[in-house]
Amino acid sequence: MAALPALALLLLLCWGGPRAAGQKRKEMVLSEKVNQLMEWASKRSVIRMNGDKFRRFVKAPPRNYSVIVMFTALQPHRQCVVCKQADEEYQILANSWRYSSAFTNKIFFAMVDFDEGSDVFQMLNMNSAPTFINFPAKGKPKRGDTYELQVRGFAAEQLARWVADRTDVNIRVIRPPNYAGPLMLGLLLAVISGLVYLRGSNLDFLYNKTGWAFVALCFVLAMTSGQMWNHIRGPPYAHKNPHTGQMSYIHGSSQAQFVAETHIVLLFSILPTEKHMLHSPKQSHFAVHRHTEQQTYCRHIIPELHPNYLPSSLLDNN
Repeated sequence: MAALPALALLLLLCWGGPRAAGQKRKEMVLSEKVNQLMEWASKRSVIRMNGDKFRRFVKAPPRNYSVIVMFTALQPHRQCVVCKQADEEYQILANSWRYSSAFTNKIFFAMVDFDEGSDVFQMLNMNSAPTFINFPAKGKPKRGDTYELQVRGFAAEQLARWVADRTDVNIRVIRPPNYAGPLMLGLLLAVISGLVYLRGSNLDFLYNKTGWAFVALCFVLAMTSGQMWNHIRGPPYAHKNPHTGQMSYIHGSSQAQFVAETHIVLLFSILPTEKHMLHSPKQSHFAVHRHTEQQTYCRHIIPELHPNYLPSSLLDNN
């Protein structure tokens, strides 16, 4: 009877020993992967990966960290303008995380260029770029782990909201200083000050209805053409098919738009108002009639050429 406890202990050691050793090896592999990623991230916020690195650090277990990967095509001969624009915003997001006080090894930002990892594109059955995918710490990516670029745009702020939704990691986007806005404001104030100084004795121009009407018209045209939507969402100017090389200036979905679309709508809105400075009632009626014709073209002719087309600005007005 005394031999039974000893036999049970021997069996337990024989069964638990290999299991404990396997767990230890797993922890060592995980530690090596995390340390390597941290070293790369300390040198570059966005880690460039080829097929081997992607399979080892993103696909292969063990992994207790999430990886946000941008699949892109940045080589000049690819002529992917959207990829370059998205890369700039992606770099801003990654730098905001890397130099944040909340930076941890819970999430990493990586990039796979088509010319450096075409096998990864084939493995994931991916045929478009840029594409953002979150590879979670546990399990495979779900539908929501693929970023809806066509709907949200690629602004760093939009990407940060998506990252927070998928990983619970909140990133405060910090953009490099941009002096264009203050410079333009200073220039505008200088022009106004110069006009007031030169015409200080006669400020009747401030009561000029035509001038204020022109300013108001510019503001209305900018808003109705969808410029504010572009500012908020940050969509690409156009899209170039990486396979055929064909440029698309009109988005195929009614839930998104390209910047080029807003310029087209703006042009159609400007044309009928080219004579708005004329004061003849007959000419004013002519301008209104032409404006109605152009709006009809935007709403009826373009949808016939592109059945799924409806600018976001027109959606908002409806």
